[in-house]
Amino acid sequence: MEEKSALFTNDAVVFGILMAILALVFATSSSSNTFFKKFYKVVPTVLLCYFIPAVFNSMGWISGEDSGIYHVASRYLLPASLVLFTISIDLKSILKLGPKALTMFLAGTIGIMLGGPLALATVGFIQPELLGGSGPDEVWRGLATIAGSWIGGGANQTAMLEVFGASPALFSQMIAVDVLVANLWMAFLLYWAAKPEVIDKKFKADNTAIYELRDKISEFREGIMRIPSLSDTMIILGVGFGVTGFSHLIADTIAPWIGENYPELGQYSLDSSFFWIVVVATTIGLILSFTKARNLEGAGASRMGSVLLYVLVASIGMQMDLGAVLDSPILFLIGILWMFFHILIMLIFAFLIKAPFFYVAVGSQANVGGAASAPIVASAFDSSLAPVGVLLAVLGYAAGTYGAYLCGLMMQAVSGG
Repeated sequence: MEEKSALFTNDAVVFGILMAILALVFATSSSSNTFFKKFYKVVPTVLLCYFIPAVFNSMGWISGEDSGIYHVASRYLLPASLVLFTISIDLKSILKLGPKALTMFLAGTIGIMLGGPLALATVGFIQPELLGGSGPDEVWRGLATIAGSWIGGGANQTAMLEVFGASPALFSQMIAVDVLVANLWMAFLLYWAAKPEVIDKKFKADNTAIYELRDKISEFREGIMRIPSLSDTMIILGVGFGVTGFSHLIADTIAPWIGENYPELGQYSLDSSFFWIVVVATTIGLILSFTKARNLEGAGASRMGSVLLYVLVASIGMQMDLGAVLDSPILFLIGILWMFFHILIMLIFAFLIKAPFFYVAVGSQANVGGAASAPIVASAFDSSLAPVGVLLAVLGYAAGTYGAYLCGLMMQAVSGG
């Protein structure tokens, strides 16, 4: 039988639909309407950006499989968004937060990198067939996308999807695991943010440095913020897409050379052009963060990166088969164990160095939630501390590509791949 085509097949129409969905979600999420305020306290914005296009795809209105939007978004918008996120990193301000803040952020990254393989090995011991399989449906490939999300964010998650090649059906399940587990942990953090002194007392932690630094961070951000001009916007886009073009140029040279001369490195995805595009774009973004280009953040560099990222998020959503989301409850067990190991490692580090719970919460959320939710957790302690969450979360975008890639390789080894 001939497969029925989607209702809308013109990519210009499909792209318009996706942009209308994003506009609707953000318009309602910023509304002062009481219903929407209560609704978005329960349902995360990013979840709707994923799942509304998925509903449209599942209903046959649009087709992710037949559309070329995802390819364009992942190859061009993703690298540009990575550049614009990492270019705004202010390492000097992050270092001013003190070694404990950075230590807890890195402890969170390590917890995710090690937690994934540990959780997979634990559940795999109970259900050995989980470690089997072949091709794009191998569980470890999907879990690697969660590592990208939990260390960095949506852009890094998509990078791991492309690098390790999880199937769309498996990726749909992983998004459900990602969102559910991450938001349960965030709810826990918000609860304890109201009374951090309880945990700080047990850890014998001193939080005075946090309040001494908050004023300096606020002054720095206010000093570079400005109303962006047309020139500012063109420069931001020029840097983002210029670096993206250069990344493609380097990737088109390195990847084929490795594939031809060192084919054995293919198991580590080093012959993947997309892998090199992401790595080169992230690295150049980091280098630019040490130059005056960092001040582009004042004109909205990361905001522009977020726009590109959310277009990518919607294009990923239209790849999803919602019927496959709850097919494998065992995946949720892996996600819960994974988060448990992440939390355990962070608390051990916090106890050893007597870090305030603020650093635990924001360091964890900067990894797991990224720039969208880390400021929320930070501001739950004090509204002026939201920039701390932003700074650490942006650092997560830089670490996400590298940390998630190593985590994916470790989970591949656990699976015997």
